[in-house]
Amino acid sequence: MAQLTADLGRFVSELRLESIPEQGRAIAKTGFIDCYGVMVAGAREPVVGLVDRTLAGTDTEDGASLIPSGQRRKVADAALVNGVAAHVLDYDDVSLDGHPSAVLVPAILAQAEASGASGAEMLIAYVAGYEVWAELFRREDGHLHDKGWHPTAVLGAVGAAAACAKLRRLDAATNATAIAAAASMSAGLVSNFGTMTKSFQVGRAAQSGVVAAALAAAGFTASPDAIEHRAGFLTALSPGGKPDRDGPADRLGREWQILHHGLNVKRYPVCYATHRSIDGALALATRHDLKPNDIDSIRVSTGETQMLMLRNHRPQTGLEAKFSMHFAMASSIVARNVGLSELTDEFVLRPEIQELMGRVTCQTTSETMPDLSFAPADSVVIRTRGGKELESGPIERAKGSHQKPLTPDELRTKFTDCMARELPDATISRLFERFIALERLNTTADLVRLRAGATA
Repeated sequence: MAQLTADLGRFVSELRLESIPEQGRAIAKTGFIDCYGVMVAGAREPVVGLVDRTLAGTDTEDGASLIPSGQRRKVADAALVNGVAAHVLDYDDVSLDGHPSAVLVPAILAQAEASGASGAEMLIAYVAGYEVWAELFRREDGHLHDKGWHPTAVLGAVGAAAACAKLRRLDAATNATAIAAAASMSAGLVSNFGTMTKSFQVGRAAQSGVVAAALAAAGFTASPDAIEHRAGFLTALSPGGKPDRDGPADRLGREWQILHHGLNVKRYPVCYATHRSIDGALALATRHDLKPNDIDSIRVSTGETQMLMLRNHRPQTGLEAKFSMHFAMASSIVARNVGLSELTDEFVLRPEIQELMGRVTCQTTSETMPDLSFAPADSVVIRTRGGKELESGPIERAKGSHQKPLTPDELRTKFTDCMARELPDATISRLFERFIALERLNTTADLVRLRAGATA
């Protein structure tokens, strides 16, 4: 029997900055940059304030900062609230069948501030959390979505615990305890997509990682085989009930999953399951100058698991529309965009949007990609009222994916756009440069204690 829980704890303990490939560090920095920008953009969403008021309480002198307000909360509560903000717009990066940065970055920022960690330690913690998450991900051949699990919420809690344990500079056995404890704090359902609960699940995963590491550091106990036990974490989550519990963890630190899977940065603030089809629809709309009245029907070919997530065929709110292929196609035609401006209740309820959604149909395949629970490719066919069929052809990867990454300028543009309403240009520019040189940052203070109007 493998000692997976212990092996994960040992890997976290032994991980050093110099052992992480340079490209892996660059990917981690992208995760910080993208998530930070999206977190600031999401901070004013109603659910963020609701969770803060209801669960986090009042300002405190110690603890960690809410971003970008700078208000202070207990460390775990700051991770919770910032995690909700990071995911509420569904604009955060994607990998490992989930959203790694939306869990890892809020947890790391909160714990690093409390621990006095450096930028280099934050980078190491991110990679530790990512690689632990990836190790659990690779041990399941099925797709957690198919059993109703939200992978970000269940795998993310364990990854965040590994990251926070690293920031606390715990030994291998204590790291393993934090990981085991977090395994029992994992929860999140696909059925709650399109509601406030989805982003709450992600915030809770970040919070759980902070709490699990704190409890382990204080002498808390957990089963040393909580991950691999036949009644443990992997088996409990597994759709087929046969995860790889016994295989060695000898790839850790040798075959870097952050290089293999990377991060897929979103260009649209909606479920990633729509992004390839949006790319296709926008290309057709632009190339043929399509108007809503030109269109007889839109047929999308996509995956079964994607449509399981995209449960809203006739959304009535901006939040519901984030999980609707039908809305994504209609918005692509009507607005030639699927952006933050289109994710409002008013836009979703526009008559031309509601009418065009009724002309969208989806056909699915059960085939999936090896690295993502999506169909091998999406495609869009638009039939005009004149009887002409316009085809996108197969689209395997969305722009912004690990395989088709954004340029540095495009990443900076998204970062700036996300924060332009909250922070002055000089602060935004300095923040971007500090994340680019994160391993040389001595303190997290310049990243977390920012109030609107500050000039960090």
